[in-house]
Amino acid sequence: MQDLLALPFFEARHADWAAEVEAWATANADRLTDHHDADGSARALARAMGEAGLLRAAVPADGALDVRALCLARDILARHSGLADFAFAMQGLGTGAITLFGGDALRAAALPGVRAGTTLAAFALSEPEAGSDVAALATTATRDGEDSWRITGEKTWISNGGIAGSYVVFARTGEAPGARGLTAFWVPGDAPGLSVAERIEVTAPHPLARLRFEGVRVPDAHRIGAPGDGFKVAMATLDVFRATVGAAALGFARRAHGLLVGRAAARRLFGAPLFDQQMTQAAIADSAVDVEAAALLVYRAAWLKDQGVARVSREASMAKLFATEAAQRVADRCVQLHGGLGVVRDSAPETLYREVRALRVYEGASEIQRIVIARAERERASQEAIARAESERASQEAIARAERERASQEAIARAERDRASQEAIARAERERASQDGIARAEGDRA
Repeated sequence: MQDLLALPFFEARHADWAAEVEAWATANADRLTDHHDADGSARALARAMGEAGLLRAAVPADGALDVRALCLARDILARHSGLADFAFAMQGLGTGAITLFGGDALRAAALPGVRAGTTLAAFALSEPEAGSDVAALATTATRDGEDSWRITGEKTWISNGGIAGSYVVFARTGEAPGARGLTAFWVPGDAPGLSVAERIEVTAPHPLARLRFEGVRVPDAHRIGAPGDGFKVAMATLDVFRATVGAAALGFARRAHGLLVGRAAARRLFGAPLFDQQMTQAAIADSAVDVEAAALLVYRAAWLKDQGVARVSREASMAKLFATEAAQRVADRCVQLHGGLGVVRDSAPETLYREVRALRVYEGASEIQRIVIARAERERASQEAIARAESERASQEAIARAERERASQEAIARAERDRASQEAIARAERERASQDGIARAEGDRA
């Protein structure tokens, strides 16, 4: 981590922050994690992080999200505990839209409890028929008088679903077709009409649910952004937090790599350390490259966002795609080199393998990241072609101007030569006339 922090992506405060998170995680992450009680662990971890002040990075009081700090926290926490990373990340993702787009009153109502860790937060975008295809979202929000809305529909795959006290919900309000007709709302977890339709069990246990909204009344004051801006709010939020998913994958990969190297050094095979096998060395080398390359992509995306680049969708997608896929490769090598021990349930390699797998799906599956990247490349190529055409046009215009200037200068030069020639002729005529006059005068005198 110190080698990483020495890179020019970071400032001195980031080293202090990383040390603070590392110290907390070493003392608390494993102690507070119980994979057989994901709900209880999420609550306990969020509360402890809030008490320690770590959630100030995920839910900043000044509204300024430091993406490098978020990535460092997830990198470190994931290396210690997947549930610790989950608890931290959801407090940020579940309130990011409010942090970025909410008014002062809404921030004051929704954020303090989440920052303190006493309220869990959730981001409710996905639906049974609208996951990656946000434009297909079917949950509706209709006007209920002048000052409120009624939300009706279902959301699924909602992390912290059923235990969150704060939800950011996206619903169709109909200002335009498709993605342009969505709006974001803040919905308290105890709102009448909001219920848990199903708790969902997944390979790496964490709180997950399908939610039902049955005419849930939401004051207009809880609207996040303007009506119809929901897609923009969602994408801007994901633009910030997508790189942090790559950071979590990086943390998992670091731990798997450490286990891999340790196993290779400690395990003896055919009378020699497992490390001496060339295939083992290849696995270690490939994993080291995966980890280091993922780190550079993740922290480049975070640095660009912190520099004020408006959209880092391309770079964030690259970071998430590569880091999550690389983490899966490293985890798989870790399982493989542990042999039978690698597939023992709840062993460190097996747990890591399961925890990494979900990262390749949520907040945009790897296939979606590839689409985002490909479209960005097409756009870049188009912009470069336009820039080349503009450069060529400017060059041609400059050449034309130079030609016109040269022609003008030549015309001036010709005119000057003609004028000088006319003056010389005139002088010669005057001289001749003078000589003629002198000759006549001489003749008269004689």
